[in-house]
Amino acid sequence: MQASPHTLTESKLKPEHAVLDQVCLAGEPWMAELKQGQTFRILDLEGNQAVDTLFYSAADPEERYSATDTIARQGQLYLTTGSVLYSSEGRPMLTIVADTCGRHDTLGGACAAESNTVRYALDKRPMHSCRDSFMHALNHCGCATHRQMSKRDIAANINFFMNVPVTPDGALRFADGISGAGKYVELRAEMDVVVLISNCPQLNNPCNAYNPTPVRLLVWD
Repeated sequence: MQASPHTLTESKLKPEHAVLDQVCLAGEPWMAELKQGQTFRILDLEGNQAVDTLFYSAADPEERYSATDTIARQGQLYLTTGSVLYSSEGRPMLTIVADTCGRHDTLGGACAAESNTVRYALDKRPMHSCRDSFMHALNHCGCATHRQMSKRDIAANINFFMNVPVTPDGALRFADGISGAGKYVELRAEMDVVVLISNCPQLNNPCNAYNPTPVRLLVWD
């Protein structure tokens, strides 16, 4: 298994032509549906923010982004331009078509009350986490079908902009981010999908420079 090279590719799409243009505040969840063929951009407004992201089939939420299928099919641990995100049914969900950051994590997972306690300290348990954000969005932001989803539907996620190097002995290390203000990743939907985001509130490791910041989310037809 290899780490993918940095592949920087700029987009020709203009924000003024977007059909959706929203800001997700630091630590907040966000959920929306993308139609097949639409293009979705996640823009790191201030730099070094981690954006924990899950994708589900809009037709059947039992079919969702699969980290194992995505990594195995491409033989790469990280995502960048040209990477295809595969579903649990082995179908293409989205393709990364532009990327000015160059590498996105598939292994670090989402922070939770339990992981904050184990990794850092018992007094970190009450801190807000990405898992909390995911559950809040499923209960309050989604359509009726997706509001029926539960914590069992929170699978291994992508961490856009997050830097999680793999050490020679196979361990994971949370390192300073490689993103910067204004960098973005852009994905084309290969099927109708629901996007679920936690704009990471983590204060205990350098995944977002110990300073969670907003991100901008845009969609084009």
